[in-house]
Amino acid sequence: MIVNYIHWDVNPEIVGFWGLSIRYYGVLFASAFFFGYLIMQKIFKQEGLTVELLDKLTVYVAVGTIIGARLGHVLFYDPSYYLSNPVEILKIWRGGLASHGAAIGILVALYYFARKNKKPYLWILDRIVIVVALAGFFIRMGNLMNSEIYGIETSLPWGFIFERKGEVVPKHPTQIYEALSYLLIFVLLYTIYHKKGPNVRKGLIFSIFLITLFSVRFFIEFIKEVQVDFEQTMALNMGQWLSIPFVIIGFYLLYKSYKQKPA
Repeated sequence: MIVNYIHWDVNPEIVGFWGLSIRYYGVLFASAFFFGYLIMQKIFKQEGLTVELLDKLTVYVAVGTIIGARLGHVLFYDPSYYLSNPVEILKIWRGGLASHGAAIGILVALYYFARKNKKPYLWILDRIVIVVALAGFFIRMGNLMNSEIYGIETSLPWGFIFERKGEVVPKHPTQIYEALSYLLIFVLLYTIYHKKGPNVRKGLIFSIFLITLFSVRFFIEFIKEVQVDFEQTMALNMGQWLSIPFVIIGFYLLYKSYKQKPA
């Protein structure tokens, strides 16, 4: 039986002019913030909070995401290259954003936001991770348009031949696997909030986010190509080692959440 694989040769650049370019990755990254803002606006309105407070939160999240994701990639995956070429750290439009770094960056940014605006830390985390899951969907689709972060060889009929990367055999489109998983996680988290509203148990949504998202990441890593050479000799790659602490924290917070009385 002849299997027709998917030949993927999409130009990551939508349009270019005057030495500048608009790329799918950038548009999808911006879309994550746009739709996330709309959803958070609805949540804030339901809880009687101001748009001004949401705008402040958006700035904190944006800065934490971009700085954390970039530094995470730089420090976790290829520190020697970037420390030798520091200007390259600024070129985020070429890709190279680590989700684990983004998670750490958001956690730090929200900690300072909570302190400055006198809001409970877990209250903020329970709400922001709803849109973070959705953002993961957009970012992984951006990775697909960049023909990056794909999987190992496969014989499945939906295998992608990433021609722009010089591939001649089909590979797992792990960007799509992750994107769809994150979209389902978003639906799950938003459904929980929609049913419980402001009375949702403190830490419940955040704990479910940590458990589901980083478990998905852990298992998909088994069929992903290694991103850097030093991972070749590792039983678990860097993405998996970084996922384990988040899952453990998630189960701990889930236990703590159900030990409390509901609001």
